[in-house]
Amino acid sequence: MSTQSTTMPGSFAQPDGISRALGTFYWSIRRELWENRSLYLAPLLAAAVFLFGFVVSAIHLRHRFSSSQLDTEQLREALTTRFDIAAALIMFIAFLLGIFYTIDTLYGERRDRSILFWKSLPVSDLTTVLSKFCIPIVVLPMVSFAITLVTQFCMLLLSSVIFMGSGAGVGIVWTGIPFLSDSSALFYHLLTIHGFWYAPLYAWLLLISAWAPRLPFLWAAMPPFVIVGLERITFGTSHFLDLLKYRALGPNSAMTPEHHHTTTTLIPHHFFSTPGLWTGVVIAAALLFVTVRVRRYRGPI
Repeated sequence: MSTQSTTMPGSFAQPDGISRALGTFYWSIRRELWENRSLYLAPLLAAAVFLFGFVVSAIHLRHRFSSSQLDTEQLREALTTRFDIAAALIMFIAFLLGIFYTIDTLYGERRDRSILFWKSLPVSDLTTVLSKFCIPIVVLPMVSFAITLVTQFCMLLLSSVIFMGSGAGVGIVWTGIPFLSDSSALFYHLLTIHGFWYAPLYAWLLLISAWAPRLPFLWAAMPPFVIVGLERITFGTSHFLDLLKYRALGPNSAMTPEHHHTTTTLIPHHFFSTPGLWTGVVIAAALLFVTVRVRRYRGPI
């Protein structure tokens, strides 16, 4: 005797709780990108401006190479430097965007009273806060990496056209610049430093954005300045300032000069064994927990 299925023909299976939560989280991130188009338009504009400047610079480099003012090694070094500058520029703009986004996102929905609409939807405060937190630590690094990759590839193509027929030839462009290895290092740097390492900074800014009655930038910057000043006046020390520098400059800032190298602590087994990394993750988790609670009871301004 066979059992009949309880699913009616033409009906769809209802998603379980995990699938529904992931779907809500995904659309919450999509909402952030839709409402904040500057998150990808600003790096794209910076890349376009830099490409224009690179074309002018490359033409000047060809002229100097043709007039024997530069040798092959100097030309290769000059091109590599410009590739590094392009990556650093886009990465820095993404970092600034992350700061401005996190300090304004929860404050902005209270300021324009849209928080009343978003709270009427079946989206929890936890999902909202986590989706906004993922923008600077996951989405922006991925976006900036993709834009950097396309920008540097365009630079390779433009360099090939500009140096075609010169004494350097196209080969110096494609063989002299470590495009793929530099791209993988950039991707790893963005995920580790701009993601894991700066997580407490973004969590702090989100908390201030959810709580501040006015001027969130002032409320975010004032406590660190007050603590640094009080410590200096009371004890004559600067431990908290050193801690802020350590968090801002990255794990390499704690190394001695004779052992310093820009990639030493970015090696996975070095980076993920750094005590400051996991301390920052715990602090970020605590700040996010408080942010969720604050948003739950915070109304429009």
